[in-house]
Amino acid sequence: MPALPTAADVADAARLIAPVARRTPLLTLPELDAITGARVFLKAEPLQRTGSFKFRGAYNRLARLSETERKAGVVAMSSGNHAQGVATAAQLLGIPALIVMPKDSPVLKRERTAAAGAEIVLFDREKEDRVAIANRIAAERGATLVPPFDDFYIMAGQGTVGREIVEDLAAQGLKPDSVVVPVSGGGLLAGVALAVHEVAPAARIYAAEPEGFDDHARSLAAGKRVSNEKLGGSMCDGLLSPEPGELTFAVNQPHVAGGLVVSEDEVKRAVGFAFRELKLVVEPSGAVPLAALLAGRLDAKGQVVVAVLSGGNVDPALFAKLVA
Repeated sequence: MPALPTAADVADAARLIAPVARRTPLLTLPELDAITGARVFLKAEPLQRTGSFKFRGAYNRLARLSETERKAGVVAMSSGNHAQGVATAAQLLGIPALIVMPKDSPVLKRERTAAAGAEIVLFDREKEDRVAIANRIAAERGATLVPPFDDFYIMAGQGTVGREIVEDLAAQGLKPDSVVVPVSGGGLLAGVALAVHEVAPAARIYAAEPEGFDDHARSLAAGKRVSNEKLGGSMCDGLLSPEPGELTFAVNQPHVAGGLVVSEDEVKRAVGFAFRELKLVVEPSGAVPLAALLAGRLDAKGQVVVAVLSGGNVDPALFAKLVA
């Protein structure tokens, strides 16, 4: 197995991306504390560049390419947030980018990816293999493949979310007791776990997933990677990876306490709650940790809890329905 990142690699990524990435805030809400009985902090990644945490890992990966690799370009595969992160990082670094995106990805995500200068190739997630498509195009072009999660530098870059969490809590004299992270392939979860456990080794890290796509919860319980039966059909389009990544699961298995699973209706409630109470636009995928807290999936009473709201790139028409 290739080398796995450590907390030191997350710290290195934090230094590299500091000039271009935003340091997003930890938000609090008395009403949420009252509902949960905990002291809750929400890591607001919808306020990150490109509207999600994905820019962190993408920039950390692309900035480390050689000049020869940069000229040949990059190929990525994504339903939208990784696509936008790679496209924007590539634009900043002067690197040609092509993104393989599912046909059912939100129009807003496709438009913003194209606006950042990336070429887009669409595929049918029910019938076609995005990995095979991306690998073929990368081989034809001699380009570098930039996976959405199963990559050393991607994981380290995403881990800067966790590093900021523990630093900002420490400034208030606090350490997290529990951290809830939305998970698809597991790159964000892995990076956050590394950064948080470096400072707060007793903190419990939880994966948050929608029903029917709880491959991490089931994999952690089984002690091995297991797959989802379905490939699509959830509004949480950013959390539909069929199974945990090989590298990410190797990091997550010893660090993550378990999985929290929520229904589509609970996700809808969380999106509306964030909009009404925080005036924050959170996409369904990014709202899953908040949904888990609102639904009582975690007994958080008396704890310092952080929920990572991973992104805010939601189709306007869908968002209007969710908050109506």
